[in-house]
Amino acid sequence: MDYSSQIQAIARKIEDLIAGEPDLFLIEIKIKPTNNVKVFIDGDQGVSIERLIKYNRSLYKQIEESGMFPNGDYSLEVSSPGLDEPLKNFRQYQKNIGRPVEVITIDGLKREGKLLSTNEQEIVVEEIKGKGKKAETIQHTILINQIKTTKIQIKF
Repeated sequence: MDYSSQIQAIARKIEDLIAGEPDLFLIEIKIKPTNNVKVFIDGDQGVSIERLIKYNRSLYKQIEESGMFPNGDYSLEVSSPGLDEPLKNFRQYQKNIGRPVEVITIDGLKREGKLLSTNEQEIVVEEIKGKGKKAETIQHTILINQIKTTKIQIKF
């Protein structure tokens, strides 16, 4: 089933809801065949649970009133993307500069290292190969359009 019209309508509603908070941005909207609607919002400094709850309640009410899903046959989740979600847009890359990432390119190449910089066309990842005195630092420039996924890595 094609949910593109519902996704566009929900995106407009979210953009209107967060318009007064320029540090927030919409990442993605997913609708599963069971009418489970997932909305991912992020912020330049993250986004609090309280703000997400507020947007969830407002959006739920707007969807209800619009009759987008007949008989109220849907569920709604508004959250920030978890660490298991890949980075999707430029602002997410910007806010994660300095953090360890794993980048998989569309040709299957995997790079792990620290995200050094980003712009609209490319990212730069610093990889350290080897240990101690034999350690070698390599900077990889990866074009955005060649990236399949980029995920934040948790290091302990």
